[in-house]
Amino acid sequence: MQNNLMPINKDLLAISKRAGKAMGDYGMLKDGDCVLVAVSGGKDSLTLLHVLLYRQKFIPIKIKLTAVHIDAGIPGFPLAKLENHFKKLGIDYRIEKINFLKGKDLEDIDCFWCSWNRRKALFRLAQKMGYNKIAFGHHLDDIAETILLNLFFRGEIGAMRPKQVLFNGKITVIRPLAYEKEAMILKFAKTQKLRSLCRYQCPHSANTQRASMKRLLSKIEKENSAVKINIFKSLQNIKKNYLLDYLE
Repeated sequence: MQNNLMPINKDLLAISKRAGKAMGDYGMLKDGDCVLVAVSGGKDSLTLLHVLLYRQKFIPIKIKLTAVHIDAGIPGFPLAKLENHFKKLGIDYRIEKINFLKGKDLEDIDCFWCSWNRRKALFRLAQKMGYNKIAFGHHLDDIAETILLNLFFRGEIGAMRPKQVLFNGKITVIRPLAYEKEAMILKFAKTQKLRSLCRYQCPHSANTQRASMKRLLSKIEKENSAVKINIFKSLQNIKKNYLLDYLE
């Protein structure tokens, strides 16, 4: 399909530059990769789609991109608008329908259940289509929040990895926006009207543990603008002599 991207602006260029740095640092892409771009319809995944389409024009390798939306049949989601946007961009796309609610009300489904089912559908689709990479729109804020979530609520140290090899190398998850702050993505999404494209509010979004971490980081960031970057870098700067010994 012909690529009909919107005019390039300085925000896209800035995000693309940092995405390129993250992809280079972690070796996210190689020649011949087939990449499913997971597009929920939110600002993050739509921004990622724009960035990858833009970079596809000039990177010195050939990659195949296909946008994928997992349609869980959620009432009120503007699926037609998302499809029209895919067509406007000129990208190959696929709408994968799943029986998400399974007779339950949306209010009864928690975030883990939602995420797990969507990812399972993506992994199955990638295997079925012969794609070896899945790109998610997680950004720096998401990674910092995940580190705190694991620390505060699970008693463990871990994070979303910018690149993660799964299923014995059959599928690799990549997060090209790993170095990007949410505020920059929001700015770009506003100028391109991406935020209003699929306006939908999950009933759980304001009352999750992740939302609590987001509010905490926002408060700390007023005093320390580098807090999210520092949290991200902390897992690359581990002082092993100060870790506790493992107790059986």
